[in-house]
Amino acid sequence: MSIISPVGSSWVNLGIVLAMRTFALQADARAFFVFGDSLVDSGNNYLATTAHADSPPYGIDYPTHRPTGRFSNGLNIPDILSEHIGSEPALPNLSPELRGQKLLVGASFASAGIGILNDTGIQFLNIIRMYQQLEYFQQYQQRVQALIRAARTLKLVNKALVLITVGGNDFVNNYYLVPSSARSCQYDLPDYVKFLISEYRKLLMRLYELGARRVLVTGTGALGCVPAELAMRNTNGGCSAELQRAASLYNPQLVQMLNELNRKIGRQVFIRINTRQMNLDFITHPEAYGFSTSKIACCGQGPYNVIGLCTIFSNLCSDREPYAFWDPFHPSEKANRIIVDQIMTGSTDYMTPMNLSTIMTLDSRT
Repeated sequence: MSIISPVGSSWVNLGIVLAMRTFALQADARAFFVFGDSLVDSGNNYLATTAHADSPPYGIDYPTHRPTGRFSNGLNIPDILSEHIGSEPALPNLSPELRGQKLLVGASFASAGIGILNDTGIQFLNIIRMYQQLEYFQQYQQRVQALIRAARTLKLVNKALVLITVGGNDFVNNYYLVPSSARSCQYDLPDYVKFLISEYRKLLMRLYELGARRVLVTGTGALGCVPAELAMRNTNGGCSAELQRAASLYNPQLVQMLNELNRKIGRQVFIRINTRQMNLDFITHPEAYGFSTSKIACCGQGPYNVIGLCTIFSNLCSDREPYAFWDPFHPSEKANRIIVDQIMTGSTDYMTPMNLSTIMTLDSRT
C-alpha cells in the first residue's frame, strides 16, 4: 500500500491547476477549422481510398520533404493561412496526434474527392463526405469539452476562423465525370447549379448551428483551365468552355446565397473568397506572378503532364517555382501563397465584403 504525502499531493494539485490554466489560455486563442476537399486536405488519409497524396513526390518541398497527405509539393492554403494568423497548422481530425492541447489549435476535417453532394466522389470509396465532416466537428467539440468544459468550448468555436472549400468536385467528379452522368441526365446545368446551391445552404446553416461565426467560403476556381481539363476538354487550345460556363453560373449564385444567409443571421458570418478570379490572374498572366507556365503540371505524364496520378514514376520538374500547378488539378505552393495573399489583403474584387486582415482587426476589438 502506497501513501501519498501532503507535500506530494500539493505538487500533484499544483500540476493540475497549471495544466488547467494552460488549457484556458489556449482556449482564448483563435482556433482554425478547415472543411472541404483536396485543395485544403491536410492529411485525413487514414482511410482505404484512392483519393490520397501520401506517397512521393507529394511533399517534396514540405519542411520534412516527405508526403503528408497534402495535394501539394509543399504547404497548402490552410498551412499558409495559419502562418498569417499566427497559429500552428490545424492537424487532421483523424490524426492520432490530435489530442490534449493540440485540440485547442483547431482541426482539419477536409477530405479529398468530396463535394457538396453525397454522390460526388463515389469512385473514391472511403472519403469523408460533408455531412460526416460536420458530424466529426460536433464530436470534436465534445472532446474539447472534456478539457475545458462547455462554456469555454463554445467560446473557442465562436471565435474560431473557419475555411470551407467545396463545390468544384460536384462538377469535375460528378456532373462532367462521364459524358452521360446520372446527374447530367437528371438536371440541365442551370438547374443542377441551383440544386447545388440549395444543398450547400443547408451545410452552411448546419455549420452555423454548430457554432461557426467567421467562415471563409471559397467559390469554385477556374474549373476549365486546370491542366487536367485543358488536356481533356480544351476549346481551341484554351480553357474548357463548358466548365467555365459551370463556374460562371455557380459563383454568382453562391455570392447571392451567402448574402441572404448573412441577412437572415443579422451579421457577416460568411465571407466569400473569389477563388475563380484569384486563379484566373495567374492562369491568364503567369509571367506577371513569376511563373513560366500555367498549362503544364509540374508532376505527371502525357500531354500537359496530366495522365494518371502524380507518382514516383511521373515526370517531375526539377524546379517548382516556374509552375502554377503542381499536379493536374492542384496549385503549387507558390500559387497557394498568391491566393492567400489575396485572402489576407485583397480588394472586394477578391474578398466580399472584406478581406481577412480587416476581419482580424475588427474581431480583435470585440
